[in-house]
Amino acid sequence: MDRHITVPLTDETAASLRAGDYVYLTGTVYAARDAAHKRMHEAVAANEQIPMDIKNNVIYYMGPSPAREGKVIGSAGPTTASRMDKYAPVLLDMGLKGMIGKGRRSQAVKDAVVRNGAVYFAAVGGAGALLSRSIHSSKVIAYDDLGTEAIRKLEVKDFPVIVVMDSVGNDLYETAIREYCRE
Repeated sequence: MDRHITVPLTDETAASLRAGDYVYLTGTVYAARDAAHKRMHEAVAANEQIPMDIKNNVIYYMGPSPAREGKVIGSAGPTTASRMDKYAPVLLDMGLKGMIGKGRRSQAVKDAVVRNGAVYFAAVGGAGALLSRSIHSSKVIAYDDLGTEAIRKLEVKDFPVIVVMDSVGNDLYETAIREYCRE
């Protein structure tokens, strides 16, 4: 099913999404990768604030290439989500409602997604140049010293993703294998 939804996500919207849904996101998404997640995790452990309000927001696991002249952002493809698995459960417990990346997630992340009524989206790897067309603004909001791994606030319009893991625990990576590998 194709869905056009606004982000940040509401609890109701997240609960209505199902693994396999094609979704077009419009609104604010934050981009952060490994180094930024490590810093946020350290801040939480030290009882310090993280640089953005995480509640109901979506984090895109992406570090863009430099923008060409006249462009808002360079190629903006997803990075492998499992690299953030050691940090994601804490952020989900703090209210993070969605993540965008590629690849499978750990059981701890799956449990945290269900526990918090969140969702994991996949963006198509290798399509960063096409995905960047849906990003209408990009502003570094924290950890500028990390370069491409700094936290960015993105404004997106009709950003294409697929629900891979929904709020009730359905995992497209598992169900698709069963469906397409029947004897």
